[in-house]
Amino acid sequence: MPDRGRPLEFGVFVDPRAARYAATVQQVQLADELGLDLAGLQDHPYVGEHLDMWTLLVDLAARTSRIRVFPDVANLPLRPPAVLGKAVASLDVMSGGRVDLGLGAGASWQAIAAMGGPTRTPRDAVDALADAVAVLRHTWSQTGGRSAGGEHYRVAGLHVGPVPTRGPEVWIGALGPRMLRLTGRLADGWLPSSAYLPPPELTARNALIDEAATEAGRDPREVRRLYNVDGDITDGTSRGFLDGPADQWVEELTDLVLGEGMDTFVFWPRGDVDRQLRRWALEVVPAVRDEVAGSRG
Repeated sequence: MPDRGRPLEFGVFVDPRAARYAATVQQVQLADELGLDLAGLQDHPYVGEHLDMWTLLVDLAARTSRIRVFPDVANLPLRPPAVLGKAVASLDVMSGGRVDLGLGAGASWQAIAAMGGPTRTPRDAVDALADAVAVLRHTWSQTGGRSAGGEHYRVAGLHVGPVPTRGPEVWIGALGPRMLRLTGRLADGWLPSSAYLPPPELTARNALIDEAATEAGRDPREVRRLYNVDGDITDGTSRGFLDGPADQWVEELTDLVLGEGMDTFVFWPRGDVDRQLRRWALEVVPAVRDEVAGSRG
């Protein structure tokens, strides 16, 4: 399916290293000032040099005024969904609805086990993610008491709350067929990364999501299509995908919107982060919006 007609959003992927804490705060505050929509933060608790994702996310939300923050993506095996749902709802209330949830089934199982987490087969990891989405939705509802979940995560008689002021969206980091179908059935968005899934592979994956959404009685356009993109905005000639001048970025991102139906781009800048972030927000983002608006008529 080509362009799905959804509103476009743009964000930045930030560095969680403890040694760069002050620079990371400045980066997200700059993104907020420049009018970007999102700030995403990876979640690898087993990496010693990283700050805890959720602690940093709350801090960044408190230091900004309009930008939305989200895990990109939360490590489900180390963050049980009932507790994670409580944390997301709490930050939603505290920030005025400025939080969403990227969610992953888990990877680096040996490192997860070293922190006391489970080791799961690929099939069990997908099934656990489906259970987790049900539990998360339940924790954000206004009707506690009943049960939710399945074999891997299950709650019953839960006193739910706080109720979010804005329903946080759940975006799934998915690559394989079962995860993609789960995304189409249950999620609010799909969140791949260009480093692992280059543009030529988007069409087939999007088709699986669309098919699963339709089978579940959903309009495929309900599913947001996000894309983590890394690259370098330069003044020179093109050196490959998203590695060249701003007009190349505008053309390639516009093609992803109109040709692949992607609608949200989260930028992981290389090189001078502040300079790249300014070029992203001031040169690339508005031009992509204009090109897409013109094509949509």
